[in-house]
Amino acid sequence: MPVLIEPPPPPVLKPKPTPTPPEDYGEGERVVIDTDLVTLNVRVIDRNNRPIDTVRESDFHVFEDGVEQPISSFIREEVPISYGLTVDTSGSLRSQLQSVIDAAKTIINSNKSGDETFLVRFISSDKIETVQDFTASKDQLMDGLDSLYVEGGQTAIIDAVYLSAEHVSEYKKGGDDDRRRRALIVITDGEDRNSFYKQEQLFSRLREEDVQIYVIGFVNELDKEGGLIRKSPRDRAVNLINKLATETGGRAFFPQSIADLPQIANEIVRDLRTQYVLAYNPTNRSHDGSYRAIKVSVAEAPGQDKRIALTRSGRIAARGGSAVPKPPPTRLPVTKPANKTP
Repeated sequence: MPVLIEPPPPPVLKPKPTPTPPEDYGEGERVVIDTDLVTLNVRVIDRNNRPIDTVRESDFHVFEDGVEQPISSFIREEVPISYGLTVDTSGSLRSQLQSVIDAAKTIINSNKSGDETFLVRFISSDKIETVQDFTASKDQLMDGLDSLYVEGGQTAIIDAVYLSAEHVSEYKKGGDDDRRRRALIVITDGEDRNSFYKQEQLFSRLREEDVQIYVIGFVNELDKEGGLIRKSPRDRAVNLINKLATETGGRAFFPQSIADLPQIANEIVRDLRTQYVLAYNPTNRSHDGSYRAIKVSVAEAPGQDKRIALTRSGRIAARGGSAVPKPPPTRLPVTKPANKTP
């Protein structure tokens, strides 16, 4: 008689204690939030992908399911950023790891007062580890980057993004009026080998969160040959990376060599700093759990190049009322390994 094997448990982000933890909530406590207000982080670029920072509120038009929405707030000044650096430390990135660390340091060195960052390394589903939780300390983050090392395993990109994006989304500082921008920077070869979550589950979760995802994809060493039905490993990786960026209003980068990394790091920093924050109360007030497509357009300016607005592609309308239970802290919890193995 065959023996049935229990399926593996969902992956968790293994925690490292942080000096500035998120606010704790008691068991069963309910947190009241405004589930109707929709906030969008919007980048505006020209045809050459150069950022434009002179757009007025009256130039923006927001549409949900094709219906224009009244804009209730507009912010152009910089707001603090909470973001994660999620780094693939599987064997496929062995030759690039030091250059990846240097590029990550460039990004961290750009942090300004109020910004906070956390650092995650990942390999397989059971090795998604918090090297440094949210902190404003550049020294702690640099030490965390210097501790990264490569080891073997079946890369679980989807799981790492799922847990890291959730961690960014749930981190609150300063109460419910927190206006921090949230982002995730993922560095990987893009080839998912053995994730617990499926792509559909990942993107369904991302539609519930307002986290922009930037991906640096080292795909050049992946196999380009596919079959009649199945795409090549490189094509699958490129498609996943592009979808992560497009769905969340972020951006994908595909360096041709490690020499491209400093410029890519500078472009990510520039994109994070030159954005607009728009908010609207949707005219469709139904809390039915349905997907709502979002589009932002910018009016043409006489004598100027076309202006292109980039933001997340949609959202999930929350079910029920405005009071939601705080989820138990079971996700994103492996402490920083004690031993390095090159």
